Amino acid sequence: MAIDIARLEVELMRMSVEGAPGRDFCEAISALAGSGRIQQLQDTLPAVVYAELKERFEQAPADFVAGWRMLGREMQQGFVQHARQRLTSLTRLQQATSEADTPAWQQIQLALDGQQNDLLRAAFVLELLELVEPAVARATHLRECIVSSSSSEEADRYLDEATRCYFFGLFTACAVMCRSVLEEAIKQKLPASLARQVRSRYRNAATLGNLLHEVNDNLQLTGIDAAFPALANRVNDVGRKAVHQKLLLEEEARACLQNAREALELLLQD
Repeated sequence: MAIDIARLEVELMRMSVEGAPGRDFCEAISALAGSGRIQQLQDTLPAVVYAELKERFEQAPADFVAGWRMLGREMQQGFVQHARQRLTSLTRLQQATSEADTPAWQQIQLALDGQQNDLLRAAFVLELLELVEPAVARATHLRECIVSSSSSEEADRYLDEATRCYFFGLFTACAVMCRSVLEEAIKQKLPASLARQVRSRYRNAATLGNLLHEVNDNLQLTGIDAAFPALANRVNDVGRKAVHQKLLLEEEARACLQNAREALELLLQD
């Protein structure tokens, strides 16, 4: 059965409009403030939100009433879009502002989402729906990573995170996690005597670059495929770029992930 993502988005917006407060809510606030009965909101809103709205009303009553009336006209789907803006504000640095500069919808959103968080829930669903088609397209570029010997639970988790970061467009994070999975896998693959030397030499803080240096110098001892270091070095180079230089492009992350997976197949063979 075909899944129509656009149809899901339309249905979600319909559900959110039905469940989210809209024009009537905003006009009620405007009407109460315009008739001098703003104190009736005190029993409805959390104390901190009521105090902020009351202070803003007392500073400029006419502007407050007009602002809420205008917000009511813009409502309907507006609350969900505002919730998405709120998500963005949680992921980025924000400039300090005075309370008077804070949009009224932000204050009321916190009150409305204080119990059920339905607006944030709708915003998250919309964000995730937008990721589906790009993630599907990216997944078609990969194949399963088949190995004949196991590594560790940590290595599996690192690879899982690296791959999911790639699917969902977190390209820089993908490359960083690719370095981590190779570091973990190499540590598990080293012979016990060499592993002890590495821990001592690098004080339990060996980087992927350090580990690759040791592998290159001890290929016969480790029994690691001679083609492994070249692939792993490419991963290390891109991962170092991701950490120290700039955000990565999708193509860079894809190449890094594919190199990491091929390197794991070489490393984890009997």
